[in-house]
Amino acid sequence: MKRIEVAGIPQGITKLIQGSMMLRIEDMDYSGGLLDAYAATGGNAIDTGHIYGASSAQAIGKWMETRGNRSEFVIIGKGAHPYEQSRMTKACIQSDLVESLERLATDYMDMYLLHRDDTNVHVGYILEGLNDQLASGRCRAIGASNWSVARIREANEYAAKHGLTGFSCSSPNLALARPNEARWAGCVTTTAEDEAWHAESQLPILSWSSQSGGFFTDRYSQDNREDAEMVRVNYSDENWERKRRATVLAEKYGVTANQIALAYVLNQPFPVAAIIGPQKPSELEDSVKALQVVLSAEESTWLNLSSEKVPS
Repeated sequence: MKRIEVAGIPQGITKLIQGSMMLRIEDMDYSGGLLDAYAATGGNAIDTGHIYGASSAQAIGKWMETRGNRSEFVIIGKGAHPYEQSRMTKACIQSDLVESLERLATDYMDMYLLHRDDTNVHVGYILEGLNDQLASGRCRAIGASNWSVARIREANEYAAKHGLTGFSCSSPNLALARPNEARWAGCVTTTAEDEAWHAESQLPILSWSSQSGGFFTDRYSQDNREDAEMVRVNYSDENWERKRRATVLAEKYGVTANQIALAYVLNQPFPVAAIIGPQKPSELEDSVKALQVVLSAEESTWLNLSSEKVPS
């Protein structure tokens, strides 16, 4: 599987990243089977988060121990989630990382991301806390999840000025469907201006919810309003038109609209890897097929309603 370059990760990160919220130590037949299927595709990165709890991380740790493959995989951790109040402190940054490592039964995290931002905390203080973790060897690269481009720029400028390691990547929501509002509090979805900055800076994005929770599958239609969260987040005239256009291109390429939606994310003018959450190997295989679709800039622009000219 093709990989993107990310500073601090010598082996790079594959274009598809396996999510972990569905994994559980209590069912290793299921969890191990899904991870085996992902490994068989050539994928090399697994997304985790302290807030996801112990069971999923323990399942990953058990799988790596059984397979003896820790060095082959990029483990992405996230910490300092605010829960009910801000936890953007050096103590929380470290304690979440340490506990995550214990759950995973490993002594280092390849990439450690801050799961949310707190704009009341100075970026210098935050970067010092993260660089302490780099110096300790607990992680090898750092990034930001659900941070604004403005704050990432501020942080990396501060890092460059003060001899610190800055963020190697950003992990916002980047998808063809543009949400009406954040799916969860504090989440960030890219704007056109954000994407232009990433194209200029070439800072990689590790996108979550790249397929908009299945919006582009046959499970959802304008008349089906049973899923209240899907209706709240993604039901809009603009997104239904995006889905219609994805269906047009799907027929052209012999794939599904859902695969076109993922291909849209993966065919950006900057490095992108997509975090996916397949519940079973067949869903994983469905996502892998999107890697074969190479969209032109004209097609991507049309899909995102930035052009009315139907691509030839």
